[in-house]
Formats: sequence, structure tokens, C-alpha cells
Amino acid sequence: VSNPPSVEAAVSQEQNKPSIEALVAAQKPGHALHQRFYIDPEIYELELEKIISRNWVLAGHVSEMAEPGDFKVLEVARESAIIVRGEDGSIRAFANVCRHRGSLVCLEKSGNTRKFVCPYHGWTYDTDGALIAARSMPDGFDRSGYSLRPVSYGEVHGLMFICFCDDPPSLEGAIRDLQEPMALFDFPNLKVAANKSYDIPANWKLLIENYQECYHCATAHPEYARMHTLMLDPGKRPRVQQQMLAKMEACGLKEIFIDHLDTKARPGEIGYGYSRTALFDGYLTGSRDGKPVAPLLGKLTDYDGGASDFSFGAFSFLLAYSDHVVCYVFTPVDHLNSRCEIYWLVRNDAEAGSDYDIDELTWLWDVTTQADKTIIVNNWKGVCSRYYTPGPFSEMERAERIYVEWILQELAKPQAGTG
Repeated sequence: VSNPPSVEAAVSQEQNKPSIEALVAAQKPGHALHQRFYIDPEIYELELEKIISRNWVLAGHVSEMAEPGDFKVLEVARESAIIVRGEDGSIRAFANVCRHRGSLVCLEKSGNTRKFVCPYHGWTYDTDGALIAARSMPDGFDRSGYSLRPVSYGEVHGLMFICFCDDPPSLEGAIRDLQEPMALFDFPNLKVAANKSYDIPANWKLLIENYQECYHCATAHPEYARMHTLMLDPGKRPRVQQQMLAKMEACGLKEIFIDHLDTKARPGEIGYGYSRTALFDGYLTGSRDGKPVAPLLGKLTDYDGGASDFSFGAFSFLLAYSDHVVCYVFTPVDHLNSRCEIYWLVRNDAEAGSDYDIDELTWLWDVTTQADKTIIVNNWKGVCSRYYTPGPFSEMERAERIYVEWILQELAKPQAGTG
């Protein structure tokens, strides 16, 4: 699907357009964003500096780095990082940029290696990032001054995160407060059973806004809506929620609610949250028929008929059923194109083919994401129209409203260094 031809026209329409600061100040509370927040390349440049480069992005699970030399590459907007387990067993991240003349060093998405060789001029780096070979350099050239540049790397109970600045938000609050709910599912001992990427030709914020509201679920996602009570108006959920809560303890779960998404109250930290919501009667997990698709996670003993939502910062969202976890990562490619990356996690001792079938495991969220792609692209085409004006949020779009307000908050901050 190509980008709407009206994008350039819409950008050029506004002669004597107000400053970004004035646009942020003029944003009407409780309403969707002004068109320029989606299509203006100047605003995207500001987002790169203030939001995209300064927030953690989920990069997968430590199970992908099982052996020394295991690596994977993460790409976000203009940046590329190599994540690798070194010979000493530690996981590190480096900018995927050669210290010679800037070529990408690693062109493979993942694998195992003892060294990284730049395909341009052959400069060679070990898994600790040190430059170990650079032919035909002049006398006095000191390789120790040309190691790959480090990229901020962090872990939250088995999940790997990357941030493309040297002073990222603290993960300590998330590590501390999410320890109990993540322990219920034994996150450190999960593994990636499947991973899919979806390229979506639309501004990145539309992907995340869509994910955070279920106002559209009843009309757009019949597969999801028949099992998830989040598609109901909030006032209609308590009955089924009480049924789930009554089963929780016997199943090895606990009622926990964490809402630290508002970083204004916790400056310097990543925003994060946790909650659990009931499924409709007859559905034990997110599957084609509602029946289990993998072994129970952690120390869970039975199905309570619920699903848990985790939020990690600006780009990463998880849905934990009792037998598998679905991880969503939304990142920009440029201001007109984005990518959705999904990881499906199961117990690390589960065997594909006998304990789970990949097609059945991935069915719900693959079909839902394919539908979301259509929705988002149609939304994008309308947002680019000269007739677009921001409408008010519904009561079912609270999380989206909070996210939009956070975006505005970050854009209004004084210009920061790149780290």
C-alpha cells in the first residue's frame, strides 16, 4: 500500500504555519492530534530527538541470546543496533555503524558469530565490540580507539530493551514494581516461539493509538471481540471481571493493578503498567476456539479466564494469557512508514509440534494485526485529507488520550542533547 499522495500537498498547504510550540499549546484537550503532528517532517525530526531516540524499545527475549556469539539486529528509524552475547556471557549492544567510514557492519538479522566484519572495507570487530583488524592503516594507528560505539541496553525480567541515547530513562521502577506480576508467568524462563514483522505505511503514532483503544474492536475485529471483554463499555465489564477474580487465587494468579504510565509523576523513569481483564465465558486463552494452545506458564495451575496487559514505555506492549505471551513493538521507519514487530513467548521447555502448533499459537494476533493494518492505512489516508479535523475521544479511548498528552508533554520539553 503506497502513502497517500495528499501528504506532500497537505504539508505545503499551510503557508505561514504556526510554530511547533504554538501548535502544542493550541492542542484541544480530549481531542485527537492536529494533522501536522502526523505529516509534518519538522515534527518528526523533533520526535526523533525528544521521543524516539530517548525511550526504551523492546528488542526481544534473552532466550534469543542463549550462546556466546548469538546476535540480533534491531532497527528503529535511522538507527541500527547489534545485540550480542559476548564470550564472557554478558549481553551488550553496539551501534551497527563501522568506525571507519560509517557502513552498516552487520547485514544479517540474527545468527551466531565470533566476529563482525564490515562488508565495505573489512574492518573486523569481536563480540565485545573491540576492533581487532583493520588492514593498511598508517603507523601509529591505535585500534583501541575505534571500538564499536555502545548502545544503552537493559533487561526487565528476561525482556531485552535498547535505547539510542546514553542517558535513557531509568528501568529500576519497572524492574521493581513489575517483578511480582512478571513472576506469575515466569518471564525469565520463557522463549520466543514465533516472531513476525508487519510493515505499515502510516505515521508511527497511529499504530500505537490504535493498539491502545478498543473502541474499534467490536466493528473491526470479530475474532478478538468474541473472546475479549475489553471490547465492552467499561460499565458492562464488572460481572465477567468478578467471575475471573473469583478463580484467580486457585489458578496461581493474584489481583494486581499498576499504573505508572504518567511519567510527569515519575520523572526520569520509563512509564509502565499492569492489569488483568476477563475473557468471555468459554474462552481460556486467545485462540481460535478458546482452548489452550501451549502449556501453562510459570507456576500457574489452571486457567482463570483472563489476560494481562503490560506496558513498557513509548513503544512496547504485552498481552499475557495463561499459556502464552504476545509482545507488540511499534517503531517508526520514517515519518510516513512504520513497523509492527510481534513476538510470541511460551515456556522454555515447550516443544513445537508437540506442546504447541505455531499456526494456532499465532492465529489470533496475526489476523488481528492484518486487520489493524487495513484500519490504520485507511485512518492515515483520512488524516492526510484537507477535510481532516481532530475529533473528541470517547470514554473507551482513555489510554490513547493519555498517550497523546504524553507525546505533547515530551515535544514541549526544552531541547535535549543526543547523549
